[in-house]
Amino acid sequence: MFIRTLLLVICAHVAVAADAPLAFTDSAPKRYELTARASLIDPRAKSHPEIDFVFEKAGKPTDTENASVDTRVKPQGKLVIWLMGPSPALFERLNSYGLHAIRVHYANGWFGKFGKEPAPADDKFLGKIRLEAATGENTSDVVEIPKPDSIHERAVQFVIWLAKENPQGKWDTFLTADKNDLRWEKVILSGASHGATTAARFAKAQRVDRVVMFCGPRDQYETWQGLPSATPANRFFGFSHTLDGGWSGDHYCRSWELLGLREFGPIVDVDKEPAPFGNTRRLTTSADVGGNANRAHGCVTPGGSAVKGVDGKLIHEAVWRYLFNQPIEVTGKPVPHDEGCRMDLRQPKK
Repeated sequence: MFIRTLLLVICAHVAVAADAPLAFTDSAPKRYELTARASLIDPRAKSHPEIDFVFEKAGKPTDTENASVDTRVKPQGKLVIWLMGPSPALFERLNSYGLHAIRVHYANGWFGKFGKEPAPADDKFLGKIRLEAATGENTSDVVEIPKPDSIHERAVQFVIWLAKENPQGKWDTFLTADKNDLRWEKVILSGASHGATTAARFAKAQRVDRVVMFCGPRDQYETWQGLPSATPANRFFGFSHTLDGGWSGDHYCRSWELLGLREFGPIVDVDKEPAPFGNTRRLTTSADVGGNANRAHGCVTPGGSAVKGVDGKLIHEAVWRYLFNQPIEVTGKPVPHDEGCRMDLRQPKK
């Protein structure tokens, strides 16, 4: 009885320690930016040229991964995994919120081969490819992406490397006790466009803390967005521009509805309603982008395409802060289905 009680006490202390608020102990606090090649971090990593997933192009490395953390800022103890190209402006903001951030090299080149074809009979065709690219599990018949080359494992290996290279950043807080996996309950998946869609598909299978989707998700002929989800629907957040082709084709409104986001409030124009935007999960902007649909697609993330006000400052700072920091449990009220949003895009628009 004594031994059993002692074990229970030890386990309780371990659990408390594991969930204790993260605090930095850096003797010279600063913002750290780190890079490493996936192929050098993990010798099991391989290239897959058949889906444009390679380590080098034109003699330059393409498997470089990025990470940053600011030890001058009180940490939230959450890790953002960004599924798109390098975004220094976004990472600066994430770090200012107290978030760790990484970008991993993942198999997104397959879309050029399979994503432009007419809609196949299988309404989860692209979703299966995305899931295999995310997890390394054999879910698609048209690609072969083993676990070491998946988002999941490359993120794990990168964080293991970061924990050794940058102990000041306390990256080990995101690793399980055996160092074999991430503590996914501390992970925020985020991406833009193709990356937003893959982030959403990954989160349907793997429970995470939050999903932040810029100009996405799409996969307009698919229904995987409505599958049972490991990540609760109130943890998905979307932001897109109304001039983006994802709106003219009903792609975004459809995906958001399939994800169940209308249960947490209406679609809100952030240029007309201030933060916290009715606590909704569906945000849009119609800010002036000179009628350029391509710029509209990219303007929702910090960077060169983002919209500035007359004072020269970016106008969506409050939106970005909301997307990554809004309390999960605080939501808007359910609203009816938007009758103007086509749910079956195989049917012609009336």
